[in-house]
Amino acid sequence: MVDGRDGKKANVDPKLLELLACPLTKGPLSWDPERSELISRVARLAYPVRDGIPIMLPSEARSLPFEDGLPPPRLGGPS
Repeated sequence: MVDGRDGKKANVDPKLLELLACPLTKGPLSWDPERSELISRVARLAYPVRDGIPIMLPSEARSLPFEDGLPPPRLGGPS
């Protein structure tokens, strides 16, 4: 998948990734370079990155199915 009009894949600065959090869960995000998306495993959402800018709106995020290889979110406290 390409990002933007120039046909190049997007990249996210690792320092920016450390600062960003899911707007719904306030949890960490991971970078998916193949799809140019920031992944919230707990919310099961993929936020797009367009022209190098993370679009952190839940209405713009793609829902992730359980079959995508991500473990289901843990609910409750530590066990």
